[in-house]
Amino acid sequence: MTAVAIIGLTNPKSPTNVGAVMRAAGCFGVAEVRYNGSRYDRAAPFYTDTHDASNDIPLTNIDDLCAELPAGTKVVAVELVEGAQPLPEFVHPEQAIYLFGPEDGSLPQPLVSAADAVVYIPTAACLNLAATVNVLLYDRLAKSQYHAGDELIRDSRDVRNRLKV
Repeated sequence: MTAVAIIGLTNPKSPTNVGAVMRAAGCFGVAEVRYNGSRYDRAAPFYTDTHDASNDIPLTNIDDLCAELPAGTKVVAVELVEGAQPLPEFVHPEQAIYLFGPEDGSLPQPLVSAADAVVYIPTAACLNLAATVNVLLYDRLAKSQYHAGDELIRDSRDVRNRLKV
């Protein structure tokens, strides 16, 4: 089974945050970003995907974020919910859809209740949507077997960066 991460956004309102989520998706190898609701569609003309990740990663409006998932995909709700598991202690499934609430609200209770796992990021205050997605995806990467080294650095850095140690 190949590791697959999908991001599910519940009724996002900010094109800036969705653009930053798409950039994170491209940086961390996410297979797909799904969203529901109508607020983002109204704001999409102001979309800010500075790496054009949406050219390579599907950004799909779908009513049911958990519909038609690949077999074996676990549903992980990421939310400040009493009883949730702290992210530093969480073991990421190989295949997962990570569900995030809107910038100005929470995930619906039925999504939280149906999730295979519910995790939260232990911070002093709530993070915004894009920051939460970035932290979650970095945690997934940090806990995985990943390729590191100078070749990755050369492939990942800005074209103007030629620094060496």
